[in-house]
Amino acid sequence: MKNKTYIYLILILVSFIWASSFIVVKTATEEIDPIDLGFLRFIVATPILFLILIYQKKDLHLPKKEIPSLLILGLTGVTLLYLLQYIGIVYTNASTSSVLINTNVIFIAILSVIFLKEKISIKRISGILLSFIGVCVVIFSNISTENFNLNNVFFIGSILVLLSAFCWAIYSIVGKRLLEKYDAIVITSYAFIIGTLFYIPLVINDIHINIQNYSMNIFIYILYLAIFSSVFSYMGWYYSLKVTEASKAAVFLNLIPMFAITMSLFLGEKIKIIFILGAIFIIYGVYLTQKS
Repeated sequence: MKNKTYIYLILILVSFIWASSFIVVKTATEEIDPIDLGFLRFIVATPILFLILIYQKKDLHLPKKEIPSLLILGLTGVTLLYLLQYIGIVYTNASTSSVLINTNVIFIAILSVIFLKEKISIKRISGILLSFIGVCVVIFSNISTENFNLNNVFFIGSILVLLSAFCWAIYSIVGKRLLEKYDAIVITSYAFIIGTLFYIPLVINDIHINIQNYSMNIFIYILYLAIFSSVFSYMGWYYSLKVTEASKAAVFLNLIPMFAITMSLFLGEKIKIIFILGAIFIIYGVYLTQKS
């Protein structure tokens, strides 16, 4: 029982840290370019993770045949995931982004049916439909019907966050096979370094100039995202998966939007009742999908 409580506390803490990252990103991107923020997060996190692996004497060797899969993991699970997510947060807000990113479970369910030939149940279909309704409600609750058009910045930001969630789904589907054969933290570390390399063409021209102009707060935000949101949270998550059922651990991820919505109130974000209703639809739809 004590061990279970310990694992659940880790999962709650991980969910809280990942929720807080939306607040940190929203605050940080008022000063730093979101692309620079993503790059600097992983340029710090990656060597720390590899040092931990070396300290733990993990086998870092992977067969060459896995390189294509690792490239996909780096691109979808690091570069595109955070590129789209961070720009999406800039265009929307922390609470909306944290709710929409939770739809990755829905995308995983859909891709699992298509590529992994998993059976689709009535409960899973209900969860997907309910989440889709919730997404529409969340997005449109923040957009005035009089001002709505496809060029609306908030609408574009919401789509970017949904694309980020889709990237995580691809990462999860491709990574599923690798995680069954190799150490999860080793795979994650390689995804980190490859994803960081993919970032370089996007930042190489001006990162050395921009970094000189950032305040000390920005470097604190980067360290928080690198050490807590990346290294600690990923290791905590995979450790929990080793000792508890994945379905039970996944339920705790539903705490992320609830934590983020609560914290976003301190940023002065106004939460509408209709937004809360949409968030409930998404969270419950995700829960039904996970349960099925």
